[in-house]
Amino acid sequence: MTSELITLRDLLRYAVSRFNEGGLFFGHGNDNAWDEAVYLLLHTLHLPLDRLEPFLDARLTASERDAVLAVIDRRVRERVPAAYITNEAWLGEHRFYVDERTIVPRSFIAELIEERFEPFLDDPDGVTTALDLCTGSGCLAILLALAFPDAQVDAVDLSPDALAVARRNVADYQLEDRVRLVHANLFAGVARQRYDLIISNPPYVNAESMATLPEEYRREPEMALASGEDGLDLV
Repeated sequence: MTSELITLRDLLRYAVSRFNEGGLFFGHGNDNAWDEAVYLLLHTLHLPLDRLEPFLDARLTASERDAVLAVIDRRVRERVPAAYITNEAWLGEHRFYVDERTIVPRSFIAELIEERFEPFLDDPDGVTTALDLCTGSGCLAILLALAFPDAQVDAVDLSPDALAVARRNVADYQLEDRVRLVHANLFAGVARQRYDLIISNPPYVNAESMATLPEEYRREPEMALASGEDGLDLV
């Protein structure tokens, strides 16, 4: 019975067992049941995400246990990505708000931005204008603004819902004066603009792959993933 689960260690073991038993898929920030369980439990208990060991044998209150069990149950029963449960996603050291209106950010482009696209970009300090097409939650546009402090960044997306999430993230980072959100279809809203740097992580999943995606990915907006029969509709 779950009443026998008393410590954080107990609940972690229980969560990993439930996740493995449920055949969950991990691809939204974690790649295994243990890391997913650690993240969800520490977040639910408002504990530092990088400090598990000191709390492993801490006894939970009844209300804390109920909250943790509810999160575990939702992750298994609904197959919803952890990021939608916690309403946050991380790219490196940067936290972003996410919900079901936008895809969970997980782009390797974030690593390129952190390195300021070296050695591919000859003069990173000369970047004064940048464009992020298919911005989604706005995370990459924000990272661009942070990496290139002299740049004005346009962030374009076709989804008003995604742009609402992006607007929240831009406000969280206090970048409203440097990141401009544009509701448009690709270049249609910025046709007269010229940019020093353009990035994009567009939908690219083909029809066959869409039909076999794990349930967790099916929780994300289809328009952020699907790109026609061959996955090349947008490229």
